[in-house]
Amino acid sequence: MNKVILIDDEEHLRTACSQALELADIEVECFNNSNGALDCVTPVWPGVIVTDIRMPGASGLDVLNQAMELDPELPVILITGHGDIQMAVKAIRDGAYDFIEKPFASEILVDTVRRALEKRRLALENLALRTALEKGKGLENRLVGHSSEINRLRQEVENFAATDADVLIHGETGVGKELVARSLHDYSPRKNGRFVAINCGALPENMIESELFGHEAGAFTGALKKRIGRIEYANGGTLFLDELESMPMDLQIKLLRVLQDRVVVPLGSNDDVKIDVRIVAATKENLRERASAGYFREDLYYRLEVLSLFVPPLRQRGDDIPLLFKHFVDLACVRYNKPPISLTPAKISELRAHNWPGNVRELQNAALRFTLVNTDVVAPVDFDETQGLAEQMNTHEQNLIQTALAKNDNSLKATYEALKISRKTLYDKMQKHRIASETSERIE
Repeated sequence: MNKVILIDDEEHLRTACSQALELADIEVECFNNSNGALDCVTPVWPGVIVTDIRMPGASGLDVLNQAMELDPELPVILITGHGDIQMAVKAIRDGAYDFIEKPFASEILVDTVRRALEKRRLALENLALRTALEKGKGLENRLVGHSSEINRLRQEVENFAATDADVLIHGETGVGKELVARSLHDYSPRKNGRFVAINCGALPENMIESELFGHEAGAFTGALKKRIGRIEYANGGTLFLDELESMPMDLQIKLLRVLQDRVVVPLGSNDDVKIDVRIVAATKENLRERASAGYFREDLYYRLEVLSLFVPPLRQRGDDIPLLFKHFVDLACVRYNKPPISLTPAKISELRAHNWPGNVRELQNAALRFTLVNTDVVAPVDFDETQGLAEQMNTHEQNLIQTALAKNDNSLKATYEALKISRKTLYDKMQKHRIASETSERIE
C-alpha cells in the first residue's frame, strides 16, 4: 500500500528523498521528469505522487493537472523553492494535497507522505464501500431489513409496481413513505418518466390549487403567465402526494376527478387537459376515521384504498434496526469520505434499547452523527422535523471543528492532522462556518 512516485530533475534530491522514504518502509519509484511517470496510476492505485514544481519540460503543476484528470482523489505533494510558495498555495486550492519548501528535513517529507498515504488508504476503502453499495441497488438495499414486516412490504411493492393502479401508503412520520413511493415508481413501467413529489401540508391553502393544477395567465393577481401544475408536469410518470390528509375538501373533489377521468382543469381555464399519470398518496392519519368524522371525502378515500401499503414503525421491526443503522453509516462513510465503521455488540444493544419515536428519519440522523463525530457510544440525536439533513450535517461539522480546535489549543496544524484532512480543507470549512482562529498561525 505504501507507494510513492517521486519526480525531480535533481539527482541528489531524488536520491536523498528515496532513501528517507525507503528507510520508512515506503516503496519509491523515481523519475527525472514526468514522461511515463503516471503510466501506472489508476483510480485504485494505492499510492501518492511527490513532484518538484520547477522542472525542464512539464512542470509539477502539469503533473498535478494530469493526476487530477486520472483521479481527482489522488494526493499530490509539491516540492517548492522559497520563491514558489504562492504558486504552491494556489496549487493546493486547485487540488494538491500539500507542499514542502526547500530545504526540508527528511522527517518532514516522511511525515507528509505518511499523512497523504493515510488519506489515500481511506479514499480507496471508501471507493470499495461505494462500489459495494452500487452493486446492491436492488429493492433489498432500499427497503433494508430481514423482518417479516419488511419482507412483506418489499413483496407488495414489487407486486404493486408492476400495475398502473393508484396506491395509498399508510405510516407514521419518518417511516420512509416517500422512499416506498419512489420504489413503486422506479420499479414500474413508468420508471423513465418523472417522479414528482408534493407535500400537501407544506403549501399554503391559497397556493396548493395552482401548484397542483396550474393556471392560465391572468387567472389571479400575480399570475402574469401560464404555468402548468405538478399533476400535468408528472405526465407519463408518477405524482406523489404526501400528507394527503392536509388537502382542503374543495381540492379533494378536483383530485377525485383526476383519479376518475385523468384530466385536469387549470385555474382560469374551461378546457380539460388530458394526463397520463399514476398517483401515489401517503398519509400518517387514519383516513377511514377522518372520512367517518367528515374531515375527508369518503369517495376519495375508497377510490385510493383499492391498493394500500402499510409501512411499519421501527418499534415493530426491532431486528432491522442494527442493519438499517449500519446501512446509513455506510452511506454516510461514502458521502463524507470516512473509512468503513464496524458496530460493536454494545452499540447494537444500545440501538435496540432505544424507542426511536422519529422512526427511520431519526435513525438516519443518529447514524450521520455517529459517522461524523465517531463517538465511542451511540447517542441517538433528538429528532427535529424543522431541520433537513443538510442543515443538521452542517451543524455537526461546525461543532466538530470547533471542538477539535479547542482540544488542540487552536493549533491549526494539529487540528487538521487530528481531523485527518488537508490544511486547505480545514481552511475552506472554517471560512464556510465563519470560525475564527485565535492564533496567529497561518493556515496556508
